Amino acid sequence: MEKIKENKTYIILGVMVCILLNYLFYYFRVTFEGNTLAAIDYLFSEPQYLLYAFPLSFNVIDLFVPLFTVVFAVFVLIDKKNNKKKYKKGVEHGSAQWGDVEKDLKGMYDEEDQYNNILFSENTKIKLDDKGAPFKLRRNKNVYVVGGSGSGKTRFVIKPNMLQMNASYVCTDPKGTIVNEVGMALKNIGKYKIKIFNTVKFSKSMRYNPLQYVYNEQDILKLVHTIIANTSGDGPKGDPFWEKAESLLYQAYFSLIVSKFPKEEQHLGTLMDLITYSTVKEDDEDYKNPMDYLFEELEKEDSNHFAVKQYKLYKLAAGKTAKSILISCGGRLSPLNIPAMRDLLSTDELELDTLGDEGRKTAMFIIVPDTDDTFNFIVAIMYSQLFNMLCTIADDKYKGEFPTHVRFLLDEFANIGQIPNFEKLISTIRSRNISATIILQAFSQLKTIYKDKADTIVGNCDTSVFLGGKEKTTIKSLSEELGKETIDDSNESKTRSNNNSFGQAYSKLGRSLMTQDELLVMERDECIVQIIGKRPFKDKKYDLTTHPRYKFHSKGKKYWFDIEKYLEALKTPKNQQKRNTTNKQEKQREELKLILTTVNGSREIS
Repeated sequence: MEKIKENKTYIILGVMVCILLNYLFYYFRVTFEGNTLAAIDYLFSEPQYLLYAFPLSFNVIDLFVPLFTVVFAVFVLIDKKNNKKKYKKGVEHGSAQWGDVEKDLKGMYDEEDQYNNILFSENTKIKLDDKGAPFKLRRNKNVYVVGGSGSGKTRFVIKPNMLQMNASYVCTDPKGTIVNEVGMALKNIGKYKIKIFNTVKFSKSMRYNPLQYVYNEQDILKLVHTIIANTSGDGPKGDPFWEKAESLLYQAYFSLIVSKFPKEEQHLGTLMDLITYSTVKEDDEDYKNPMDYLFEELEKEDSNHFAVKQYKLYKLAAGKTAKSILISCGGRLSPLNIPAMRDLLSTDELELDTLGDEGRKTAMFIIVPDTDDTFNFIVAIMYSQLFNMLCTIADDKYKGEFPTHVRFLLDEFANIGQIPNFEKLISTIRSRNISATIILQAFSQLKTIYKDKADTIVGNCDTSVFLGGKEKTTIKSLSEELGKETIDDSNESKTRSNNNSFGQAYSKLGRSLMTQDELLVMERDECIVQIIGKRPFKDKKYDLTTHPRYKFHSKGKKYWFDIEKYLEALKTPKNQQKRNTTNKQEKQREELKLILTTVNGSREIS
């Protein structure tokens, strides 16, 4: 139908030409009495003879009536074209509608290898490795997940995707149970290296040393920025002077520690020791503490050393001011005085720089408390170093892209503190074969931490999943994003009188695909998945029990991953493990004696 309308002009012109040719051939046939050759010969020798087929009349009526008709027709056509109305029947007030998975996601998920997919819901998924797919079918792998408490963020999103075992994982584990339930499957089935960093129970953790991953002055600046950003509290910001002064001291001491201290002393505990040695006397400006003498010696050795320059800037503060700066430093870093925390940060066992390497994949679980943020700054430091360091390694070692995909599953993202420049990092990690799944209870949590940058972070996630919730900002935003659909409206009217009248009118209206109140009462087993460039999908949440590898998921003690035993095994050399196993078997044989109680007493059987 649309094609006919587009060619309407050509059809009319064709009919007109056909009529003119009809007149022309009729005239020549009658004039030359059917002698075609004579007609053609005469036409070529006297082409002006064509005019006789259409003789012109110079009569006033004959001239002006056709001219007026043509001008009027042209005017009408031009006016109609300029004032042409655009109609979109059926979508006058909006074209929003639910997507069809089989139709809309065709080619975007892997049908041959089901483990090469990122799972969003029961039916929605996309390829993890889509390098061979056309550009229009490719999406970045960043995912934004929102779900209120109890909506199943761990069960329906994190666990199914970890059981896919198609990447190296960095998983935030707020309750400390994810590693217990999927760790055994990852270790035995996926042959993963398991790493655990635990800020809830330090004894059940591998150790992490942030200074192990400081390679230059830029890394020092990033480290200090992260510490300041995550230890400043939620209250109103005070005079920025104090934070800047603290930063100078941290920068000087970190540079000194990394460049001049023995390897075993290069950790955050040493920083606290140096601050303790940095005593000042308010009434004696000429007083020198041990650190002053140390930096004087360093200046003699290298006057351009970064530590020397930053320390000189810090020393511009007067005695009373310097004392206030030191007190602020001590208060900010007071958790580092806890012996167990110092030990946790004294050396490094996590090997963060091996995450994306080719070969055996890694699953790292970061256990954080969901009720206390005292040690969140350590976790924020780790994530900041991870994102920045992995991007650098991908560029320098692997020509811009890791051979093994690295997925960050950031459950309770608001609890891990602020990662500096995260809005920039999330936009650049895609090209390095790295992705982040941000999981929150509400959008307002992200807004609180990242302020105006929150929208940029969400905008860099090609997929978003809503698992249910009631936070107003999230609900309102989602309802608007889903858009409006066009519906038919029918109005009936009835007038009571001697002559009862009845009327019925039909019209089109715009209606939200899902209103805010409908989102609030959405079924608990349903979710909404939005993939950029596709219509939204309303689907069932992924049923973990249907995953092919669910049988290896913890069901009581059989597949329960015991953190203490695992860490103990890592500390014990393999030859010692074999000796322990042999000794245990011998002991069991010696003690394997059954006592059978009989009427006459007992009989020992060996």
